[in-house]
Amino acid sequence: MGIAKHKIHYSCLHCGHTQAKWVGQCPTCAEWNSLKEEMVLPKRLNPTPLKMAPKPISLPAVGANPLLRMKSGIGEVDRLIGGGIVPGSLTLIGGDPGVGKSTLLLQLANAFGKQGLKVLYVTGEESCEQTSMRALRLGITTPNIFLLNETLVEAILTQVENLSPDLLVIDSIQIVYKGEIPSSAGSVSQVRECTTDFMRQAKGRNLATFLIGHVTKGGEIAGPRVLEHLVDAVLYFEGESQGTHRFLRVVKNRFGSTDEVGVFQMEQEGLREVLNPSELFLEERLKGTIGSLIIPTIEGSRPLLVEVQALVTKSGFVNPTRRSTGLDPNRLALLLAVLEKRVGFQLHTADVFVSLAGGLKIFEPAADLGVLLAIASSWKNRAVDPETVVIGEVGLGGEVRSVPKIASRLKEAELLGFKRALIPEKAIKQLPTDSKLTVHKIRWVDEAIEYLLH
Repeated sequence: MGIAKHKIHYSCLHCGHTQAKWVGQCPTCAEWNSLKEEMVLPKRLNPTPLKMAPKPISLPAVGANPLLRMKSGIGEVDRLIGGGIVPGSLTLIGGDPGVGKSTLLLQLANAFGKQGLKVLYVTGEESCEQTSMRALRLGITTPNIFLLNETLVEAILTQVENLSPDLLVIDSIQIVYKGEIPSSAGSVSQVRECTTDFMRQAKGRNLATFLIGHVTKGGEIAGPRVLEHLVDAVLYFEGESQGTHRFLRVVKNRFGSTDEVGVFQMEQEGLREVLNPSELFLEERLKGTIGSLIIPTIEGSRPLLVEVQALVTKSGFVNPTRRSTGLDPNRLALLLAVLEKRVGFQLHTADVFVSLAGGLKIFEPAADLGVLLAIASSWKNRAVDPETVVIGEVGLGGEVRSVPKIASRLKEAELLGFKRALIPEKAIKQLPTDSKLTVHKIRWVDEAIEYLLH
C-alpha cells in the first residue's frame, strides 16, 4: 500500500481556521460553506544558515529613514498609495469583471515606462496580442513594457531574474499556479503559496509588484483572507461596468492612510482622473426636485458633495419594499424606524427607495440626517431648498449628533456655491471663522423637518 505524499485538511476562506474534517459551518467565525479542501505541503528547510541569520537590533539603532517613492504621474494613484509607489511593495487590486483593473494597470505601466523604467506585465488570462490591442487603443506604445503570457510561477520568476524589471504586474493571482502543488489554479493552497513567492521576490529584489484579484459575489477578494494579510496595500476598484464613474478605494495601506477614495472617469482613451469629484456628482442635478438633498461627506481626507435621492410611494403589498443604492440597508431601516416612532410618519404602508447619485458608496453616519430629510421630502411631497446642505448623525432617540470635520465639509459646500447649512447644535463650535454660509443649528430631527419642509 502506497503512502500519500500530501495530507489534506480544510481551511476557512474567511478567517483561516484549519481542521482535519469538513463541516458546514466554520467553528471559529460561524461562516457557512467557507471550508475548502487544501493540501498540506511539507515544511521547507530554512535556506539561511544559523550563523547568517539576522540578529535583534535596538529600536533607536534602526533609525527612521524616509521611504523612497516612485511617482507614477497618475495623481490619484500616487495620492491613494501615500505619495508614490514604494519599491519592494506588494499591492493587491480587486474589483468586478470589466470595471477597469487591467486598464488602470496598463496606464500605470505606461507612466513608469515613459520614465525609462522597465515593466513586466504578466498576462495570465489573455494572450499578449489581446493585451497589445488594448494598449494600442489606449495609445500606449512605450517599448519599456514587456508582456509575458505565462501562468507557472517558477517560469515567471525566471523571467523576472532575466529581465530585472522595476515594476511587476500579475494579471491575475487566481490564474497563476505552482507546479509542486497538486491542486488547480485559484485554490486556497495555490493562491497562498503563489502570493508568498511574489512577496519574497518583491522584498528580496526591491521590486514593486501589483497583483490583480477577482472578487466574490459578496464583493470581497476571492481566495483565503490571508491573501490580504500578506500584501502591503489592498485597493478595491468599484463602479458599474455600464457607467462611466470608477472609484478606487484603499482598505489597507502600510505606507499611508486608509479609507481614501480616488475618482476616475472611463473614456475611450482609458481612465481619466477626476480632480473635483463634487462637481462631477452634481453636474446632472436638477434643482427643486422633491426627495433630493445634498450631503457633504468625507472620504479619507477629502470632502465630497453628493446628492441623495429618495422616493416614497404607497405599497401594494403586505410587506413594503425597502431598497438602497450606495447606503447600508441596515442604516436605512434604522432611519425609517426613527421617522415612524419620533416624527409619526406612517411608513410601514409605503415602499421606500433611496439612492446616491453617481454610484458612490457612503459608510459614515454623517449622512443620516440628509437621508432622513430626503425621505421626509418625498413623503410630504415638498422640495428642499436647493442651496442648502445637511450634516448630522441621527440617534435612536431622534436627536441629531455631531460629526467630525465640519469645517472642511462646509468649506467645500461654500466653494460650490451653496448658501445655507443645517448642522448639529453641538457642532457650532467647529465652524470656521471666515465662513459665509448661513448656518442653522438643530438638536432634533423634527426640528430639521419643520425648518426645511414647513
